[in-house]
Amino acid sequence: MPYYVGIDVGGTTSTIAVGDADRRIVHVSDQFATNASEGPAPLVEAIVDAVHAAIEGLGGTADEVRTATIATPGPATLDGVLLKTPNLQAEYWDRFNIRLALEESFASRSLNLPVRYIGDGQAAALGEFSVRSGSLKYNATTVDVDDRLHSLFMVIVGTGLGGGEVRDGRVVRGMEGRAGHAGHLLLPEFAFRYEHDRQLKVGNALSTVESAVSLTALTHQLGYRLELNQWRDHPLNTQPGTVRDKAKGLRELAATGDPLAQELFDDQARALGIALLGVNYLGDYDLIVIGGGVSELAPPVRDRYRQRAEDAYRGYALDGFRNLDHFEFSACGDAAPVIGALAQAYD
Repeated sequence: MPYYVGIDVGGTTSTIAVGDADRRIVHVSDQFATNASEGPAPLVEAIVDAVHAAIEGLGGTADEVRTATIATPGPATLDGVLLKTPNLQAEYWDRFNIRLALEESFASRSLNLPVRYIGDGQAAALGEFSVRSGSLKYNATTVDVDDRLHSLFMVIVGTGLGGGEVRDGRVVRGMEGRAGHAGHLLLPEFAFRYEHDRQLKVGNALSTVESAVSLTALTHQLGYRLELNQWRDHPLNTQPGTVRDKAKGLRELAATGDPLAQELFDDQARALGIALLGVNYLGDYDLIVIGGGVSELAPPVRDRYRQRAEDAYRGYALDGFRNLDHFEFSACGDAAPVIGALAQAYD
């Protein structure tokens, strides 16, 4: 039986997915360590081992794999040469062709397997589209399939903020494979509550979307808030750990109704809504999807987050764009990029 493989490499963990000839997703692996600080070689070997183990676990052999696609954080070239990619140390990874290295590693085990490359934001958008449109069958989600879906834009809120576009059923990669970097768009000053919040430099700029919508942004903002008189008595000021550790716990605090956590997520959602208005002005999409960690907020907090984002979008939108029905949260969750890599392996 022919198989197809998708691989998602993150700064901390990596995942593989396997699909069969009927475009059914038959396996999504547990996350395994990327070990980025050790350089590419151990990761490439771990990926090859994981692919062999997954196919054998399905009762097949590795030579039945037709194609594989690997997704990583960008920026990178169309051919998979990484270019000072965030969360992957430049001394090991900059200018490294991860697609070619993986293909050669398969060949060293007598497996002539073509490997393709896609950016992880693009992969996430393609994965979400593939499941929602029904072009891939995924039993782990109960999303309603819409075969009229032709376009979407997806943002992934994580340590940073990634993005990707699907138009007319195909992922948009751009001239050099860089399309979708929504996190580096610039926001207006009024998208930030405090001047301090604007001063987080991401890439080469202040006041970017990622400066407002990311775990990095939450960490930057939380540290400042805890120094304000308004929040000096907040329990987080006596809690051990770094500010980043405390920022990672804000989702749980927001679920309890903590006013500081709610304020931070309200600010993030408002900034995201403003950013997505700019994105939709250019794309005019069938659907806009929010993925990443905010998809896992407690339901009341998530509903509030979406409402704040939609209110900001409509509050500044031209009349012709104000009829947006609603934003959607990701149906695929953390699996969206690896599913998208798998979809690209088919196509």
